[in-house]
Order: sequence, then structure tokens, then C-alpha cells
Amino acid sequence: MSNYKSKQNKYKNLLILGIIWLLGALCDRIWFALDRSVPAWDQADYLTGSLNYWHALQNPQWFNQEWWQSFWLLSSKIPPLTYIVTAIVQNIFGIGPDQATLMMLFFSAILLTSVYGLGTVLFSETVGLWAAALCQILPALYLLRLEFLLDYPLAAVVTLSFFCLSVWRMTVDKGVFASFSFPTSPTPPTQWFWAAAFGLTLGLALMVKQTALFFLLTPIVWVGVGALRHRRWGRLLQLLGSLCFSVLVFGPWYRTNWLIILTSGKRATIDSAIAERQPGLDKLESWMYYWNQLPYQVSLPLLFVPLVSLLIWWGRSKFASENPKLETIPSSKPNQQNSSLIWLLVFCIGGYFLSCLNVNKHERYVLPYLPAVTVLLAYGLTRWRSLFGQRVRWGTFGLAIILMLLNLFSVGGVVGGWMTQVLSPNSEHYPYMKAEFPHQQVIGQIIQTEPYLRSTLGVLPSTGEVNQHNFNYYGALQNFQVYGRQVGIRKKFVEQDARSLSWFVTKTGNQGPVKEAQALMVKTVEQGGNFQLNKSWNLPDNSQLMLYHQQTPTLKVRQTSQQNSQAKIALSQVIVPEKAPPGVPIPVSYEWSGSWDELQHGLVLLTWRKNGQIIPNTDSWIHDHGIAMGAMHPGAKKPERTFQVIEKMAMLPPSTLAPGTYTLDAIYLNRLSGESYPLSVPKVTLQIDPQAPAIQAPELDLVTQLESLGAQLPKGTEAVTQVFDEVGRINQYDPIQDYLVQARLTLEYRLQHFTQNRDWAYALALANVLQRRVDGAIASLKQVTDLDPENPYAHAYLAFVQLYNWQPRTAEKSLEPSLAKYPNLPEFRVLSGVAALMQGNFVKAWKDLSTLRK
Repeated sequence: MSNYKSKQNKYKNLLILGIIWLLGALCDRIWFALDRSVPAWDQADYLTGSLNYWHALQNPQWFNQEWWQSFWLLSSKIPPLTYIVTAIVQNIFGIGPDQATLMMLFFSAILLTSVYGLGTVLFSETVGLWAAALCQILPALYLLRLEFLLDYPLAAVVTLSFFCLSVWRMTVDKGVFASFSFPTSPTPPTQWFWAAAFGLTLGLALMVKQTALFFLLTPIVWVGVGALRHRRWGRLLQLLGSLCFSVLVFGPWYRTNWLIILTSGKRATIDSAIAERQPGLDKLESWMYYWNQLPYQVSLPLLFVPLVSLLIWWGRSKFASENPKLETIPSSKPNQQNSSLIWLLVFCIGGYFLSCLNVNKHERYVLPYLPAVTVLLAYGLTRWRSLFGQRVRWGTFGLAIILMLLNLFSVGGVVGGWMTQVLSPNSEHYPYMKAEFPHQQVIGQIIQTEPYLRSTLGVLPSTGEVNQHNFNYYGALQNFQVYGRQVGIRKKFVEQDARSLSWFVTKTGNQGPVKEAQALMVKTVEQGGNFQLNKSWNLPDNSQLMLYHQQTPTLKVRQTSQQNSQAKIALSQVIVPEKAPPGVPIPVSYEWSGSWDELQHGLVLLTWRKNGQIIPNTDSWIHDHGIAMGAMHPGAKKPERTFQVIEKMAMLPPSTLAPGTYTLDAIYLNRLSGESYPLSVPKVTLQIDPQAPAIQAPELDLVTQLESLGAQLPKGTEAVTQVFDEVGRINQYDPIQDYLVQARLTLEYRLQHFTQNRDWAYALALANVLQRRVDGAIASLKQVTDLDPENPYAHAYLAFVQLYNWQPRTAEKSLEPSLAKYPNLPEFRVLSGVAALMQGNFVKAWKDLSTLRK
């Protein structure tokens, strides 16, 4: 009978928990139905990330290692679990911001279930239910349920992991398996199950965000130290086993992106904190920041009523320990309750202080410890069984619900505004219900103007409503045909930015937190004469949004009247000046025709060689690239006809080029099939004359720029810094970095079928490195060391990539020629130290890495 009643209570509690989730879900979906806003910076960036994974999962290749490599590379800085979950949700319900936010319901269910379980195992089912209810009405939690950010999913998965750790810990501490001793007795399966569950959820938490470790590290260390202190070797083995299991979950993504994580982590923390002028760790303000935010995150009624109730209960329990009205759970043991309270405080205080060590602070960064705080608050609310205690409990809960509704919906008027300002300040978050923003219309206008091309839109303002991330997101919703990028943020790149993009958007009024160069960039676009206003829109704040298009577009794609859809590629026309000097960009126009697929997948290997010359590596230069610079959009709606592509570009003959008359040779290469064939070239000649005046030319295409940067790599460290500075710039112009694919495939073809050119090999290695094709990078750098064996930097580059691929012993061997030539060069010593450290040779690592202190 008791078992039946227990099951009945369990089902009743689960039903109540389901109702709590459903009511919160209804409130959230009503808010989203009313809201007509556009996502801000981070929200739009994360939404785009979810679309990237949605697109990748349309054609998964589960048993293809290269597919998995590219899958993990889709998000290099931020772990992708939230993106993947959202991609699955959007695969069911469709793509769009409202559909994407449905994933919050999934994480909300995880959070409520985990909090209920945590409260139940630590105290009672009543505490668990109240804690779950409080999670729905805590301002910090309900506000972030309405934003597509990583913090709410992180809070849910961290709470789930902490719950699993707590259950595993209590299976031992409660003495359930007191007969277990290691290693003579078998380990109970239940303990191993919960240890495995903790390992799995820890791995999942680290796949949501790296900061999960801030909150779970302290309880892990607490349990580990306790097991060592009491010599519970079986418990320690289970803990270590669960940690190893977690590595299997998060390891593949971290192994692929570890270097980017380290470099971007500094920018996201230290650099951001400096830019926002946040106090350093030597300031008390830095350590009190989250404490000061707690009343706003919880609200005053939910913070003070449970705490006061708990303090009064503790005080009275000392003098009336036998009074039954003072115990919510008569069967609970005081020692167990104290242990549970200490355990919760270990989690919360540890998470607090480790979060404070992050100099870049925001109140949402500590969201993962708030569900545990609700368990403490629920414990305080449920200490009183008297009628007065019930009225206080339900009155506090009802007041918190009213405050939540007043903060989320503009229904309270003056009285409601006064209540929220006093009792739940800084939590107002009404849905935006005014006129819609024109982002989708801007994207549609670009696609209508250039229906066959993938376009990059330079976004010059950067406000919460008008920024590069939300334009990029709405472009991604249109089959990834338009990408938004912020340019014009560095003065030295303004001219190149203006010459490299065909589309720009500007606005009047507030420009947002933009850089000093932005005003110059706006002036260049609006008044420079190279762009014309394409269309403008009025914004809800009475400012105006303007879309500018290049007057003479770099690319034109149009369909011809011919019906032959299987036509081979033809080079119809080449336009160059009669004379030009070497060493400066020369304008050139190519006109291609053929079927859509041949054009879209086509690469052309163009060699300008001295008239009559047979060997293409002497007194020549190359101008390889993808047709239309690889910008023909694969998803464009197109009839089965022949198309024409006109490219207006610039090429760069070497400064050492001998004077004379140069002619063109062309080879077509299909990037998918590998098919290649020579192209017939119209009669064209170009006279290279050092005395000829320079001619105004467009910006060099990205493949040519990459090849020029690759030729600088033999110079070493200073060149590398400049190379990656320039790469960061040109990556903005080609958001999918297709120029790297073009360069890699054309250079591989040349090195295989023509001659072993050192500069080509360096450029190929650079293209592989930038694509993080580790095997390809190692192979191309080995080729570099063969062609340039006396250059110590070539061997160092190879060693660096091998270290990135976790091959320290091989890297150490590759580095030997570098150290033999320059044994005291700091960069070489650091690489040697890292190789030693990865092999466990700590003495050598300390000796080599000590150069960093100098």
C-alpha cells in the first residue's frame, strides 16, 4: 500500500511539474507572438550559428571523417550543442527566429526537471516542486528564456550535471551501499550509472559553453578531495571514470578548435574588459559585482522573504526543536539537511568566485548558479507548516508572478510601473510591437538586383537593431545568399574595404559603438563617387536606412538566349591595357560563357607568359581564380540555359618581370569532378614596360592577395604577423572563405602538373592552414621544407602545425634544423618548450618556456 501511495505521489508531482512547465511555455510563446523586434548582436550571431548547423545536417555523412572535421569547424569559438539542438528543432518546425526559440522549451524542461530532482534528493519533493516553480518566475531566468543566448541552455545543462553529481554522491553518503569496499567488492551498478550520467552531462555542459567548468569545478574537487581524505578509492575511481567519459563527449570539438579557443578567449575576456573599462581583480568592486546584481536577478520578495523565513526558523529551532510546526519534513534528519545545505553552498560559492575571476563581467554570466539558489530559496519558503507560513509562501509566490507579468507585458500602468521599480527593478522587457524593421526588404533588394550571385553587405552602423550580425542572419535565412559584415573599423583599411565590396548599408542618426574610422568609411561610400544609392527605408526611430551599390559592379552574371545547357566553358573576351609597368596592379576584364554548373564549379588557371615562351615559370605570372570569384550562388533560381559571366578584376605581375610582350594561356579545372581541359583564348597581348604609366585598377582578387601573402612567409615572424592581419581583413570580403578553396585547388594542380615553385608551395601551405586542413597543411609544409630547406622558418611552420595536431615528438624532430640555425630565437624555443610539455618533459619545457618571461 505504501509503495502504491508513493507512486501515486510521484505521478502527482510529475503532473504538477508538467503544469509548471506548460504555464511558463504559454507565457513565453505569447510574448514571442507579440514581439516584432529584430535580434541584436549576440542573438543574431547565435541564430546564424544554428542555421549553419541546420544546413550541415541536411546532408549528413556520419561515417566521413572530413565531414565531421568540417562539422566541428562550423563553430570554432563557441561549443555547438545549443546550435545543434536548435538545428534539430528548426528541421521539425521550420527556420526563423520564432521557430529557433522553441528550443528554449526543451532546455526549460531540462532545467525544471533537474531543479525538481535536486531539491528532492537534497531535501524533499516539496522543496523540489517549489524550486521548479521559482525557476519560472525568477527575473534573470525568465528574461533570458526570451533571448536567443547560450546562458539559459548553459544553466539548464549545468544544473542537470550538478543533479547527477549530487545523486551519485548521495548513493555513497547515505550509506545505501555501505557494504561496498574497493577493490575486493564489486561496485554497485547504481553508482556507476550515476557516475556515467555525470560524465555525460559534464561533457554536454562543456559543449554548451566553456564557462560550465566555473560552476562544476568546485564540487568536483570537493568530492575528489573528500574521497582522497577518507581513502574511498572506489568512489575516486568512479569520479575519474566519469571525467574520462566526459572527454569522449566534448573532446572532438575541443581537439579541433583548441587553438582558436585559446586565442579568442583572451579577446572575449581581457580585451573586452579593457574596452568596457571594467574594474580589475585588484578592485573590491570586481568581487562584489555579482553580489550587487543578486537582488535584481532574484527580485526583492523572492530573495528576502525566504531568507528571513529561514533565519527565523533556524533561530526558533534552537529553542523549540521538538515543535512539529517548525518542520516541513518530519522525517528529514538535521545532519542530512545541513550536509545538503553545505553542498549547495559549495556549488554556489565556488561558481561565484570562479566567475569573478573572469575580468569581463555581465550579470547573465552567473546564471548557472541561480537554479541552485532557487533550491535554497524554496527550502526557506517551506520551513513553516502553519497557516501563516502557507499564506506567506503563496503570497510571496503570487506577488512574484504579478511582478513577472508586469515586467513582461505593458499592462500595469503607473501602479504596475511603480511596483516593478520598487520590488523587481531592472527587469522590464516588453515585446516590441511597433513597425517592423526593413532587414528582410534590404536582403530581398540585393537578391533582386543580383539574383545569381552570393553577395557580401558591408554594414557600417552597429546598433542593437541595425548591425552586421542581424543582416547576416536575415541573409542566411534566404538560403545564405547575402552575408553581412562590419567593415570600415580601421583607418588603414578603409580604402581597401570600399574597393572590395559591392554593397553597403548606412543610416542616419545613432551609429552605435563604432570605431573612429567609421565616419570616414561612411563618407567614402556616400560621397566617394564609386557608389550610388539603390534604395532607402524609414526606420521606427525616425532615422533612415540607405542601401548603396557599386556603380560599376565587379561581377555580372546574366543568362543568354542560347538553349544549350551543356555548353563547355568559353573565354569570349579579354580586355587589358596596351602597356603597363611591372609590380603594380593591372586592370583586366574576362568574359566567360557556358552552362551554369560548369561556370559555378569552374576554376581557371591563367598564365600570362612572355610571347613564345614554353616554360610558364620564367618571366610569367599567374592569375588563377574561380569563375565569378566563386560567388555564383548554388541555390539561385536559374533556367537551363547558357550563362555569361563578366569579371572586372586586377592582376599583379612581379616587380622583377622582364620587359616584353605577354600573352595568355588558360586551363579550365572543375573543382568537383577534377576534370580539366585547355581553353581557347582570344588574341590578346600586353606590353610590360617599366616606363609605362601605372593605370588605375580595381582591388586585387582575393586569390592573388593570398598568393602574395604566402610569398612573404619565408621572412619569418614579422611577416607572419602582417600576413594574418591582412587575412583577417580579406576574410570579411568572402565570409565563406571560398577563395581559400580556389587557391588550394589551383595551386595543387600547378605544383602537380607544372613546376615545383617555392612561392606556390608557401601559398598552398597558407591556404591549408587557414582552412585548418591539418593533413593537407602538414603535406604542403613538408613540400615547403623540401623546396626551401635552408630556411629555418619553414621547419618551424611545420613543427607548429604538428603541435596543433598533437604530434609533439614529430614536431620536435621537425624543429631541429630551426634550433640548429637559431638556437636562441624565442619563437623556436617556445615551440620546443610546448613540444616538451606535451611529452611530459617538464624540466625541458620550463627551460625553454622561460624565454617568455624575457
